[in-house]
Parts: sequence; C-alpha cells; structure tokens
Amino acid sequence: MNMWPQPQLAHDPAEWLGDAHPLVEQLGSTEGLASLHALADSLRTQPVASLPALREFLRCYHERVLLPHELPAIQTAFAHASRHEIRELVAFDQQLSREPALQDFAEASRRVGQVQLQKLRPLRDERAVRRYLHAVENGEAHGWHTLVYGLTLALYSLPLRPGLLGYAHQTTRGFIQAAALSLQLTEANCRELFAELCAPLPGAVESLVGKLAA
Repeated sequence: MNMWPQPQLAHDPAEWLGDAHPLVEQLGSTEGLASLHALADSLRTQPVASLPALREFLRCYHERVLLPHELPAIQTAFAHASRHEIRELVAFDQQLSREPALQDFAEASRRVGQVQLQKLRPLRDERAVRRYLHAVENGEAHGWHTLVYGLTLALYSLPLRPGLLGYAHQTTRGFIQAAALSLQLTEANCRELFAELCAPLPGAVESLVGKLAA
C-alpha cells in the first residue's frame, strides 16, 4: 500500500506532476501561489514568482523543514508504531506542536493527517490505530500527517527507506506542481528541478536510517 501514489512520467508537465500531494492541496497552493508566497516569507526566501525563486524556496524547505523535521518525524512514528509504543507516539505528537519551524504547516498537516487516519478506521482492531485514533478524537493528539504516514508504513510492514524517500519525492513534486502553471514551467523545467533537488535525498535518508540502526 502507498498512501500517496507516485505519478508516472508523461509529456505534459501537469500529467507528469500528477495529483498534488495532500499537504500541498491543504495549503491551498493548487489554487495559485498565494500560500507558496506565505511559506516563502516564513522561510525568509523571496516570493515564488520565477523558476529561480521556486528553486530557492524548495531548497530552503528541504534544508529547514523536510530533512530536519518531517523525515525524522516519520521515522520516529514508524519506530514507535513498530514497537506498539502508542503512549510515546502521542507524547511525540504533542512535542511537534511546540516546534516553531512547523507552525506555518501545522493546520494543513493536522487536516491531512486526520483525513488519512480516518481512512485507517476500518483497521481499528489494530491496537496502534485504535489507540492513536482515540487520542486524536479526544484531543490528546493532533494527528500530524507525518506521524500518520509513519504509522501507516509500520502498520503495513512497508520498508522505512523507500517510505521516507517516497514522501520526500511526493512533497517536492507537489510544490513544483503548485507553481508549474502560474510560472509556465515546461516539462523539462519540472524534470530538471525535481532531479536537482532530489539528488541528495537518498544519501540523506540513508544517513537518517543509519542513525536509527546505530
């Protein structure tokens, strides 16, 4: 099972980019660049009004949010869920709410996570799903999308490395999609930007997973 399937490559940039990542959709970026501008401002980058500006925004997103916060959060949720440590997962959920770097993504993250968590409701006989869902419904946890993603990887015994890399690819592709039409990006622009930004990701994921195994 893949929560957010990878789109296949195609000739048209919109087709290549596929459906927007749920987080990007919830941020409202598919309706224009307004929320990308707001996020760029929070990351202290220039407004996303050109291909170089989009590249800079995505580099900052990778460096300040994706790599130091989102991927480790997925990894931590995966580890807790794999060991049925739901009390620890709920405590980590609460900890994320105090992380300043995530505040501009917080509302969208919670909406996406809770929607995805509801999709796991038919599996509520699974102890981890039942207890985390109960905590979210009772207001004891927020249901961050990264934690639900990690929980899902563990629940379906999916390997962590491809799961982390898939998430990074999907969010990067989603933000490119959000800007592609307004910036009149070609398929070549999209491919080149995606390849450039994602080239370091396998090494970063390997390093992160290596720390878990150490």
